[in-house]
Amino acid sequence: MAKNRSDERENGLIQQFSITGGDFYHAGHVSTQIKEILKELGIDPNIVRRAAIAAYEAEMNVVMYAQKGLFTLEVTPQKIHFFVEDEGQGIPDIELAMQEGYSTATPEMREMGFGAGMGLPNIKKNSDIFKITSEVGKGTVLDIIIFINQGKNQ
Repeated sequence: MAKNRSDERENGLIQQFSITGGDFYHAGHVSTQIKEILKELGIDPNIVRRAAIAAYEAEMNVVMYAQKGLFTLEVTPQKIHFFVEDEGQGIPDIELAMQEGYSTATPEMREMGFGAGMGLPNIKKNSDIFKITSEVGKGTVLDIIIFINQGKNQ
């Protein structure tokens, strides 16, 4: 879960975070760090809230369903871009997984309060552009963009 790379550029910031699958103790730390970074950059609180929700849901999917993942945060003056790539079981039916309430969470995950089937729908609802690709037995890639200045209207 340690930061792998941080790169500040004239046009923005890029930071990478490792996520360990099954590590519920540290679950949420990456999204909390991202939220703090966005607040420090002075981004509108409504945009920070949307980004924090999307980041948390993406992080939790890696914790719950993958062996490991890499979460890349890129912030430019125009957008917040999350690129989350995991090595895991993959999603056999993305259309089904995108339905609110659909979950493949284990009973143990449900006992911890996870697995309501709102993760991917919440990411989609809180992002301006959301792309997901997955290969069964290999992993899943989430590409999430939230526009900073124009929100859902860009």
